[in-house]
Amino acid sequence: MLITEKKLLSILEKIPLDDAHNLSSANVLKELKIVDSNIKLNLCIFNPSLQFKNKIKSALLDKILKNFPNATLDIEFVASKTIKNTIAVASGKGGVGKSTISSNLAIALKNQGYSVGLLDADIYGPSIPLMFDAEHEKPKKVQRGDTSLMSPIISYGIKIMSIGFFLNPSDALVWRGPMATKALTEIAQNTDWGHLDYLLIDLPPGTGDIHLSLVQILSITGAIIVTTPQPVSLIDAKKAINMFKKKDINVPIIGLIENMSWLLINENKHYIFGKGGGGSLAESEKIDLLSQIPLDQSIREAGDVGRPAALQDSVLGSVFDSLGHVVHRCVSDRNNMIAPTKKVQITHNRGCN
Repeated sequence: MLITEKKLLSILEKIPLDDAHNLSSANVLKELKIVDSNIKLNLCIFNPSLQFKNKIKSALLDKILKNFPNATLDIEFVASKTIKNTIAVASGKGGVGKSTISSNLAIALKNQGYSVGLLDADIYGPSIPLMFDAEHEKPKKVQRGDTSLMSPIISYGIKIMSIGFFLNPSDALVWRGPMATKALTEIAQNTDWGHLDYLLIDLPPGTGDIHLSLVQILSITGAIIVTTPQPVSLIDAKKAINMFKKKDINVPIIGLIENMSWLLINENKHYIFGKGGGGSLAESEKIDLLSQIPLDQSIREAGDVGRPAALQDSVLGSVFDSLGHVVHRCVSDRNNMIAPTKKVQITHNRGCN
């Protein structure tokens, strides 16, 4: 029997990969080549385990050889890279508006046509569900082949995941460090993000277990540091920068955002928290100052009601829109200049020296 592409595609269509895809799906079947009786297949799969590959191979051999007994199969698997850029948003200090920046940057990037996810890694103080008006949402389980994953909550077009979805909003989370890092690992690795151009990670304050665990389980494209202009914030922002620069971690710094830079009253700027601190830190650390975000009541109000300010058609909306463009340009420049970062390898139980 003559082997044709049409006949092969009808066979591949009947072999499921997961609930939503089969082997003929456009994002799965990367190459189908027929030379006489030899069939070459290049398949992009989400599960790189040998067990899963063997399961797919067995199904292919059974179905194809049943129809074409004289055929020979050449099957090549490539792992699906579903997340192009993973950006850590850190501060080293609480109260500088890091979650607000993360939320609005996610919206700004989405508005520019990118697919965006937001991981709330602040295990003890998750605020992303509130900022996206999703406090009472519950992630559902989905099956991807032999793997059970959690489906992220989608709000304003952003895929979000947070420990807050699994807790009562008024409950205090009283966990020791190992339990918190285990929870973060579960959320980061077992969420069905699908295709993303950007995964933003809203980190907790400090430079501790959560941060180290993050770089051990994910390949971070780069980090964005958030600070306010006053010295008490800058000193902690510098610690966060130095943490990512450590030889053990070695995550590139995309740039620094100065939040609450000034308060505008009657068209006059009032520098409530000092002036130029973020610019001075960026200059001394030889990193980019990505943006200066004003202190504005509407930004706070927008976050509290679960509708980020970047959704507004206003001056503030344009500020975050500009930030999105700057971040994308800096990430693209970084990707063109530096090889992809790798996960930090765990070689002992003492943490980073």
